[in-house]
Amino acid sequence: MSAEGSGQLKRSAVGTSGIVFFVVAAAAPLGATLGAGPVAFSANGTGAPGMYLVAAVVLLLFAVGYATMSRHLTSAGGFTTYIAAGLGDRAGHASAGIALLAYNCMLLGLFGQFGVFAADLLARYGVEVTWQVPAVVALLAVGVLGYLEVNLSAKVLGVLMIAEVLILLVFDAVVISRGGSDGLNVDAFAPSNVLSGTPGIALLFAFTCFVGFEATTIYGEEARDPHRTVPRATYVAVILIGIFYTLTTWAIGLAHGPDAQSAAAEDPVGFVTTANTAFVGALSTEVMEILVVTSVFAVLLAFHNTLSRYMFSLGRAGLLPPALGSTHHRFHSPHRASVVQSVLTLAVLGAFMVAGADPFAQLYSWLVGLGTIAVLTLQTAVAVAVVVYFRRRAGRGGFWQTMVAPMLGAVGLGSGIVLALANFDVLTGITGGPASLLPWLIPVAGVLSLATGMVASLRRRPVRLVAPVVDSADSTAKTPSQAAQKAVD
Repeated sequence: MSAEGSGQLKRSAVGTSGIVFFVVAAAAPLGATLGAGPVAFSANGTGAPGMYLVAAVVLLLFAVGYATMSRHLTSAGGFTTYIAAGLGDRAGHASAGIALLAYNCMLLGLFGQFGVFAADLLARYGVEVTWQVPAVVALLAVGVLGYLEVNLSAKVLGVLMIAEVLILLVFDAVVISRGGSDGLNVDAFAPSNVLSGTPGIALLFAFTCFVGFEATTIYGEEARDPHRTVPRATYVAVILIGIFYTLTTWAIGLAHGPDAQSAAAEDPVGFVTTANTAFVGALSTEVMEILVVTSVFAVLLAFHNTLSRYMFSLGRAGLLPPALGSTHHRFHSPHRASVVQSVLTLAVLGAFMVAGADPFAQLYSWLVGLGTIAVLTLQTAVAVAVVVYFRRRAGRGGFWQTMVAPMLGAVGLGSGIVLALANFDVLTGITGGPASLLPWLIPVAGVLSLATGMVASLRRRPVRLVAPVVDSADSTAKTPSQAAQKAVD
């Protein structure tokens, strides 16, 4: 039977390392360090690295329940599947719209960032182009890779991710081995420093740097031995990202010494590169400036793949047109969803271009800020869904994994939402006007998606976001439809 129209992604196409490449690349280690690092230091001063550690702990608590649930449910639906399984179909329907909004905002905003970085890089080599040119070229490249086999994307992301991580690890090693500018110390993790300045803003930007790691479950249907691979990849991704950001920001703080906060405020653009030049050398900084462009490209590819699989899952479930829920006969990829995603991205990106929007101050800042709040909302809902799901299935998980850790994670993530809304002007640069209403798009997306599900039900086309799903406890299920029925029952 042809894979076209089968609704099945390529099985055993990617292992733990491949999934980790996807999600760590989505966190954009180099791009996030250069972009969010200066803001965190200017807000929090010496204690900024401590806030990255706090964010890592909160998300690790979230990951405990998330990974535990992934041992029982495997679906390309990610957040929506988990929320539907724990809180019911209607909550799942609403979360689908929020997920699409969240990741589309992140993707579109990052195209603006890529366009600016790439145009600046080309200008250094005498090639003058507007930001729109590299942005469109990147969109076409991402679209092609998203259409092809998932393991090809994983290989591309793996190479780009390793390069950007290595350049920063070299910086970390040199700074630490030389004792920084004022000697080695752990002042960054002292409670008095962590809570100094405006720690809420630092924590918010730290959370932003982790966005994307939760996509581990989306690749469950394409993973080898998913009930082991996905949980393992989730833990590995969170721990690696957490250690990397904490270590690197600590090294940056040591490099600048007691003047880190003022240096970040005075020169946010050159905050990291100046320190790198001083400790590692100008050649390393030139390489870093090239890798930051490839870093953002890696994020674009990772988010495109995430969105393609969301659309594929929702098409297969009946919330979006069923044609999106089919796979390519050769690549077994969600090719139609990938093409539709590319077209939608081009249309919205084109609208911003025609409107003359600033690619960084508006396209990037506004949409990434909105996307961050939407992702935190989804993560909080999933943490609650994990608790409800396992309370209904007594004995299916330990008390720590299914109650304590998820609830602590939900409290931490909920605090992140409050901070994001309270500091939306800092996160986005919006100080008033219609743009300040952007957060209201989150409930609007949820309501529209919920209404779509209700209309489908009235037309006797029930939407099953928990199908097709493989429940590890139901090993007798032989087909997607059988597995889906068992999961619903």
